[in-house]
Amino acid sequence: MPRDKKNQKPDKNVSKRDKRKYIEYRQRLKKGDPLPSFSDEVRLNKFISNAGICSRREADVLIAAGVVMVNNKVITELGYKVKPNDEVKYDGETIKAYNKRYVLLNKPKGFYSTVGESKGRKTALSLIQKACREMLFPVDKLEKDATGLLLFTNDTDLSKKLNHPRFQSKKLYHVESNKPVTKNHLKQMIDGLDLEDGKTKVLNATHVKEGSSREVGIEISSGKKQVIHRMFEAMGLAVVKLDRVRFSGLTKKDLPRGMYRHLSENEVSFLKMTK
Repeated sequence: MPRDKKNQKPDKNVSKRDKRKYIEYRQRLKKGDPLPSFSDEVRLNKFISNAGICSRREADVLIAAGVVMVNNKVITELGYKVKPNDEVKYDGETIKAYNKRYVLLNKPKGFYSTVGESKGRKTALSLIQKACREMLFPVDKLEKDATGLLLFTNDTDLSKKLNHPRFQSKKLYHVESNKPVTKNHLKQMIDGLDLEDGKTKVLNATHVKEGSSREVGIEISSGKKQVIHRMFEAMGLAVVKLDRVRFSGLTKKDLPRGMYRHLSENEVSFLKMTK
């Protein structure tokens, strides 16, 4: 009797080609998800976390313990949402409403962009600690040895939008290879390369003006992990240096390595525009 397809386990001997088709099918499903809307309401644990009181997980513990009040009423519901005019108190003290912050960092080499236990490692978050009192999080990641633009914010709606497959946030990288990059290499990247998680292509790839034959500018919208490194490896090359010079229209102009700045209102409005 045939097995129920719903409970059927995937065949371990499935070919790479079929596996790629399955991955691409799942990605197409994700692209159908609606873009996040920008709402003034926010979850209570997020409100507490963004105000700089504690982490979101620790805020859940405080809420469950019954020490958080909204409009003088004890709230223990973890999914409770706070409205703009609500008064939130923790242990009898009023928590001021947090401001949404948007900080752009020109990350130096040797800093991790992960958030959480640093275990003595240098983190990009430590470079923007004095930017504001609110807790910020990176919109995406840059590898430890990569340099360039990294956006931090406590606006989770914007962060979700910039990482949404339908939005396809564009990023421009200055890449240096260990070997000369030929015109054929550039064409391969534009036409698409078969990687283990599906066919991947760049939006544009050209040699850097006044640069060596090993330096190229690559514009890409894919959010896959270490995608440029893997594309170069697929062509028999290796990435020596990786610098992100543009992110969703934001540039490194007047922003030295290791320094940060707050986005202007116009820049924030531009990022929130639905495409």
